[in-house]
Amino acid sequence: MLRASLVALSLASVVPAAASAEVELSFYGGAQSAPHSDLFISGDPAYPAKTRVQWEGRSFSPPPYYGLRATYWASDSFGYGLDFTHTKVYSTADSRGTDFTTLEFTDGLNTLTANAYRRFQPMYGIRPYVGAGIGLAIPHVEVSNGSTSTLGYQVTGPAATLLAGASYPISERFSLFGEYKFTYSQNTADLDGGGTLETNIITNALNVGVSFSF
Repeated sequence: MLRASLVALSLASVVPAAASAEVELSFYGGAQSAPHSDLFISGDPAYPAKTRVQWEGRSFSPPPYYGLRATYWASDSFGYGLDFTHTKVYSTADSRGTDFTTLEFTDGLNTLTANAYRRFQPMYGIRPYVGAGIGLAIPHVEVSNGSTSTLGYQVTGPAATLLAGASYPISERFSLFGEYKFTYSQNTADLDGGGTLETNIITNALNVGVSFSF
């Protein structure tokens, strides 16, 4: 009898937790920018050792800025998952000068992070949330000066992200959301000429998207 009672009590505690768990798939786009950063090149005399680069996001130019996210909500308020963001940055003509013909990460200053999220109780149907995560930068490196060129995807270093936003349900399964997202990446890329490029890039993004829960 005691054993049966303990089993029943255990099942009673597990079932509500399982019932509250959900998986959420999200897609988002938006407007993304990046402040200037210092870029260092070593081991390749074809390029300057240091360049102060002004970056442009050009979020809506092909390929556009976007993100994909999968979240497992283990409880009503706490979740975790993976977030892939296809960010991009172009150097301005003034900051490139005559030292580069191309300097950009435009098939993606891509980041893949493992995130944790905390969401709060709805207010008038709007549900605020915050999140943070760490992972990897996987950019498509495009660097050229006319005589030497580097073009390709590389894993260039760690990345970290912070975000805050709010969601609003439009049906039982679908919701809309908007958020601010900050991402920092350290990028050390190998150049085909034998040198190394290093730069740390911050991106700021205002995202809007849709989520599907099941």
